[in-house]
Amino acid sequence: MEEVVILIMALLFFVFLGLGVYVTVKAVGAARRGVDRTITQARRTVEDTTLRAKSYGQPGMGGELAQLRLSLRTSMRATQEALSTGVASDASLTESLALFERLSEYGHQLDDELRRLERDPDKERAAGSVPELRERTEQVVSSADSLRWAARDRARKFADDDLASLSEQIRMESGALRHWAAVEPEPGQEQDPARQNGATTGAEQNWPRTAGTGPGKSEENSGSTAQPGPQAITGRDPNVPTAYPWQKAPRPESTT
Repeated sequence: MEEVVILIMALLFFVFLGLGVYVTVKAVGAARRGVDRTITQARRTVEDTTLRAKSYGQPGMGGELAQLRLSLRTSMRATQEALSTGVASDASLTESLALFERLSEYGHQLDDELRRLERDPDKERAAGSVPELRERTEQVVSSADSLRWAARDRARKFADDDLASLSEQIRMESGALRHWAAVEPEPGQEQDPARQNGATTGAEQNWPRTAGTGPGKSEENSGSTAQPGPQAITGRDPNVPTAYPWQKAPRPESTT
């Protein structure tokens, strides 16, 4: 039993040790990539600043070569960023991104040639190569700009369509919110026209109506419900004594 426990403890130790090594390697790799990214970004910023200074401050072939390199790098970087960002929401840009990767190979080769030409000691021969390099640079820059602007136009078109659809939905909803009408009575709440007419003449009727009376029986029962007419006035019969309310009833005479 003790051997089994020792074996399990040893296995757990090696498992935790392996996990620790794996996590350490991943952390070191992430840190190294972060440092490399930072160094690359710093180097790129320094190179761009140097090229910009040369293009404005150095006359002749050196300034022209610096201007070509700066325009090439700026265009390629902007196109790469636009396509990489757009492909996340538009899968159709995948092919455009693949074409840009192929174009980037020519762009890197051209940038290397321009850099070597800047350091070439034979200035006369280097100056003869500038027109051909300028033409190639303009061609690469034009292709990169075409891809970038096409991707932006596509994204803007989709955004305009979505905005137009949203505006139409909002217009319809606003119209619905501003539309109000009289509330229609529910089917179970509709009133009978006869009852409505009766309600309007309720002041002329006795409610509730007594049993056996109704609109159709008014003529049949007219005899029983009619009040008697006025009686003729006749004289008092002298043979009948007049009785008054305060008088007592006469007692019957006793026979005994």
